[in-house]
Amino acid sequence: MVSELDGLADRRQNGREPCEFEALYAEYFGFVWRCLRTLGVPDRGLDDAAQEVFIAVHRGLPGFRGNSQLRTWLYGIVRHVAYKQARRVRRKDRAEPIDDQMSSPEPTPGQRAEEAQAADFVQRFALCLPEKKREVFMLALIEQFSIPEVVEMTGVPLNTAYTRLRAVRAEFRAALLRHRGADDRAE
Repeated sequence: MVSELDGLADRRQNGREPCEFEALYAEYFGFVWRCLRTLGVPDRGLDDAAQEVFIAVHRGLPGFRGNSQLRTWLYGIVRHVAYKQARRVRRKDRAEPIDDQMSSPEPTPGQRAEEAQAADFVQRFALCLPEKKREVFMLALIEQFSIPEVVEMTGVPLNTAYTRLRAVRAEFRAALLRHRGADDRAE
């Protein structure tokens, strides 16, 4: 689905008013939040990281010429902010464990618990992957970008992206089978 915001550069070139920053923020906040979290930004740093992304977006939006899709440009900013946060954490030599309590908009406690367990499993799996595989996992499987889009965002060769995708799918399948086996033994 092509966003109406993706035509931003065309509207600027044609002299029409640019889309409001608030519309961009509303449409892409969830995407930015999920990407930051999957790229390893600790929960306590997510608010600051998201704010940093949208400050950079606000400053850079006038210069966005539409040479790439808006989501691709936005992901580049997200990636830069996430890696900057990771460097800060490494400098301070501290790591924060994943919070077991995850909020969910589901109305029942049972649904919330199941969703939280599934999300926690995926998050833990993603954080155990090497950075390069984690990016492909997050972009292709979680965010549903096509492999050519992943290649554009990350700069890896096409065959390398497909190889990483196959490998991460196999690893995820194996981790899921191990997880299900542990659940069966617990019952």
